[in-house]
Amino acid sequence: MLKVVHDAEASNENTAVASGGSLLDQIVRDGARQMLAAALQAEVAAYVEVFADELDENGRRLVVRNGFHVEREVTTAAGAVPVKQPRVNDKRTDPVTGERQRFSSAILPAWVRKSPRVAEVLPLLYLHGLSSNDFGPALTQFLGTSNGLSPATITRLTKDWQDEAASFNKRSLAETDFVYVWVDGVHLKVRLEQDKVCLLVMVGVRADGSKEMIALDDGHPESTESWLDLLRSCKRRGMRAPVLAVGDGALGFWAAVREVFPETREQRCWFHKIGNVLNCLPKSAQPGAKAALAEIWNAEDREHAEQAARAFAADYGAKWPKVAAKITDDLDVLLAFYDYPAEHWVHLRTTNPIESTFATVRLRQRVTKGPGSRAAGVAMAFKLIESAQTRWRAVNAPHLVALVRAGAKFEKGVLVERTDDHESGDDAHAA
Repeated sequence: MLKVVHDAEASNENTAVASGGSLLDQIVRDGARQMLAAALQAEVAAYVEVFADELDENGRRLVVRNGFHVEREVTTAAGAVPVKQPRVNDKRTDPVTGERQRFSSAILPAWVRKSPRVAEVLPLLYLHGLSSNDFGPALTQFLGTSNGLSPATITRLTKDWQDEAASFNKRSLAETDFVYVWVDGVHLKVRLEQDKVCLLVMVGVRADGSKEMIALDDGHPESTESWLDLLRSCKRRGMRAPVLAVGDGALGFWAAVREVFPETREQRCWFHKIGNVLNCLPKSAQPGAKAALAEIWNAEDREHAEQAARAFAADYGAKWPKVAAKITDDLDVLLAFYDYPAEHWVHLRTTNPIESTFATVRLRQRVTKGPGSRAAGVAMAFKLIESAQTRWRAVNAPHLVALVRAGAKFEKGVLVERTDDHESGDDAHAA
């Protein structure tokens, strides 16, 4: 891919100078177009390959190539570059919402009309396995210059980002109140031959309803000790106990949070739970089980959810008792979200803020040869989330978050009006 660009530049260099630079500009634009087209093709091919084994009832693939989108222009520092983006036909459905899955390009999302900043694209390239020696040629096509993009400069920039990540994990948390938190362990294969980085990620909802990354560190998600170190650090720096934590049941986080913040309630992530349940069932039983599980997590209130859970156990417990137990044994922590505002339920059922941020990176399967470090991987992931969180939206009904922290009670998702203050006032008046 990059060889085509270099050959075009080498063969036309003298002509470009003689023509006053106009031809050179055209070469740069042509190089950008070729590289972008090749990158988009490779991205789609990798996406289709990941789901190659997922078939419908007729044995046809659920994820296939489907021609191209209408050509559009993307503005770069070298000028407007025409792009014909490959189209993907994805017939899979989300295991939690039941909605149709959609492919979204990490290189060129549907709404992008301008090339991304280095601060946003560089971490993503690293986490996808691009060598630092390739950053300059790759980014030149989008930024119109190679100045400051040498491997040495990239190395210095990476070191700066490592320092930023380290400072971030040492900052004071005393001034910010996180009412809800999402936690997850994210595995990334980032150019490490023998090992892969596992990120311990915590994202929180502040009392004003906005979202913020709390912590990101290297560790082992199944290790209680790794999560204990992270939570103890947060507590030392002033973090209050969250009201509710949301995460995968397999994490060592839960034993750690019970020790550090015993008052924090637990909510298991339905995205992880549904995947875990379906993986233990034959494919023929999965569609029915998925629909039955949706009756639980999408019920109108806790009472109806409990009824749906009993129905699931009755339908699947005889043939697959261990599958039924995955729901019945964890029912309390699967339905904890029902005790909070109905507007927040959609946010509290899954770890989606973390899942969606790392979705495109997690798709990568192969480890690229070349030097890499765990510290650099953590730093790049830090920059990825730092960039992503500028686009995070506040939770629905953000004004209710402060009421949750204040201990307000909700029944069937609706705030219960307190009458004790009025009654005590009436008693005092009568006295």
